[in-house]
Order: sequence, then structure tokens, then C-alpha cells
Amino acid sequence: MELSVNIDHVATVREARKEEFPDPVHVAVEAELGGADGITVHLRGDRRHIKERDLRLLKQIIRTDLNLEMAATSEMASIASDAKPDRVTLVPEAPGEVTTQGGLDLLNLKQDLKLFISNLRNTGLRVGIFIDPNMEQIKEAVRVGAQYVEINTNEYSKTTHVKKESIRIARVAKAARREGLVVHAGHGIDYRNIRSLLYIPEITGYSIGFAIVARALFVGIRQAVNEMVEILKGAR
Repeated sequence: MELSVNIDHVATVREARKEEFPDPVHVAVEAELGGADGITVHLRGDRRHIKERDLRLLKQIIRTDLNLEMAATSEMASIASDAKPDRVTLVPEAPGEVTTQGGLDLLNLKQDLKLFISNLRNTGLRVGIFIDPNMEQIKEAVRVGAQYVEINTNEYSKTTHVKKESIRIARVAKAARREGLVVHAGHGIDYRNIRSLLYIPEITGYSIGFAIVARALFVGIRQAVNEMVEILKGAR
């Protein structure tokens, strides 16, 4: 069970005052020391938080898995091919959104991602897609050549019908594994609601950001990460 810590919110604090601190690269190192298996950053088109500088330094400094979330654009493909993160997760982007609202809707996407993903894979990158827990989305992810999916857990994190939503996620995760995809999950996961997902063996990795950064305000990033790692270890 792997934990990738999303450090976008640290960069958001930095950009609130256009300062040089807090440095998300420094926080990434602390997250690794706390037991993180990887670091996730979302380089947005508007550069509202993470910058190319952060991505470049993270690649040089961290020793764990570097996951770049990005829109499926030629600009981002060029940056990813040059920066060489360990993997790339394709996500939707909408102007003005506070955070990603949903998975990438592969069924209604005007762009056919098959060639886009093939080109990224040819540069040595592992490529995944952030999708809603839907069987048809899984089939399309396989068709376009994704190597893994990250299941969007936003609706799960907000529902009062936790059992029902976790069953839906479990079914989709099982279907994804049958198709040969590696399965991760993320969005809105915190120290409490993750526990119902840990019973889904097909999910082998989690991307968690806001809950860990918020907890770090009280205990520091290293301990905040370690507390989540201990929860994940309890499921092994």
C-alpha cells in the first residue's frame, strides 16, 4: 500500500504572498522522511501553485516516486518529456476551479488520448488517468493505453452512504485490475474516511494532499505523513 503526498497546497500558501517560502520541495523531503512512498504535484496551465522550478528540483532531490498531474495538452507533454517525472497522471482542468472537480471524462472527451499517451510512454513515462468510478471509463482507459487509473473518491468523501459508495469503488477497482490496470485512489481522502477503502485489495496506492497538509499545521509534515502511513500499514 503506497502513499503519494500531494504538496500543491504548500505551494498555494507560498503563492498567496508571492514569497519564496514555504518551499514545497523542502516539504517533499520532510514527507519522505515521514515515510511517504512518493510525491504528487499538479502543474496547472495557469501556474497558480506549482511551478516548473518546483518540478525540476523535485526530480533532482527526492528519492521516491514523482507523480506529475497535468492536463492533456501539448505544452504539458513537452514539459513532462523534458522533466522526466516517474509517472504522469492525466487530469481535467477548468478555468477558475478551486480544485479538480471530477475525473477526466473519457467518453465525452473531444480529444482521442491514444496517440497522446503513446507519445508519452515512448519517452519512458508511465501514464495514468484520473477517472470517476465508472465501468465505461475503465474500458476507455484501457483502450487509450493507460497503465494505471486513479479512482476519484470525491463523491465518496462527501457522501453519508459510505458503504454504498465504497462498494461501487470496489467493483470498479476489481474491473480495472481484471483489465490489467494498476489501481490508485484519491481526492478528499482523510485520516478517517480512508479506513473503509483499505478493505479494497485492488487499490494499491493513495494520493492524499489537503488532509495531510492541514494536519501538518499542528504536528509538522513529517509526523502528519507518518500518521497516515501507520493507518495504511494497519491494513497490510
